[in-house]
Amino acid sequence: MGLAINCDMGEAFGLYHMGDDAAIMPYISIANVACGFHASDPNVMHKTVKLAKAHNVKVGAHPSLPDLQGFGRREMKMNRDELADCIIYQVGALKGFLDAEGMKLNHIKPHGALYGMAARNEEVANAICDAADAFKVTLLGMAGTLHEKIYKARGHSFLAEYYVDLDYDQTGKLIITREHAAVDPKQAVARTLRAIKEGKVKSVEGPDIPMRADCICVHSDTPGAVELAKAVHEALKPMLN
Repeated sequence: MGLAINCDMGEAFGLYHMGDDAAIMPYISIANVACGFHASDPNVMHKTVKLAKAHNVKVGAHPSLPDLQGFGRREMKMNRDELADCIIYQVGALKGFLDAEGMKLNHIKPHGALYGMAARNEEVANAICDAADAFKVTLLGMAGTLHEKIYKARGHSFLAEYYVDLDYDQTGKLIITREHAAVDPKQAVARTLRAIKEGKVKSVEGPDIPMRADCICVHSDTPGAVELAKAVHEALKPMLN
């Protein structure tokens, strides 16, 4: 099985724009589409699904904590059932637009703070699985965390992600920032190739940490995201699905 490049997309809202989805779409394999709770609205969701269809890009849901003002990057406390219902609601909304375009739901990838919480909190990871049970699709997450442990134990297929535009600490924790900083495409490509070929990356503290990359993620709101996605796509082209 080859690699995939994925991108968090459809994150505009009303008259507010976020990321150049149309320019990035040719360089990715799968799109993680926002479902309305951290960004997006019905029109943006449908437009993004149509754009992905035109480029033969598979679409998955990118559900969030209900935090529109904070872009889903602030932690919130919710019980397991409430959180699972929150995720089912969002994924179901996106699936409606996929059904309208004759497309299948490809995967689910939690967004922002929800993603980080699920990596270390069993209740949150299980809530994601509770929701995913309704859709029977692959879950995306980080290898070596509760994402992998619990998702697999619950019977869900799993793809491990490597982020080209975020850093990791020496415990392997992904450092999720409220606003993403620009990264040099050449350096990002070099780090990505090392993660794939050597199974390791450098942490912010300096020491190497183990890394597995079934798919590579680029954020659409990272400054220079189009150039970054293009550079990664060109470097990985022989390995892509």
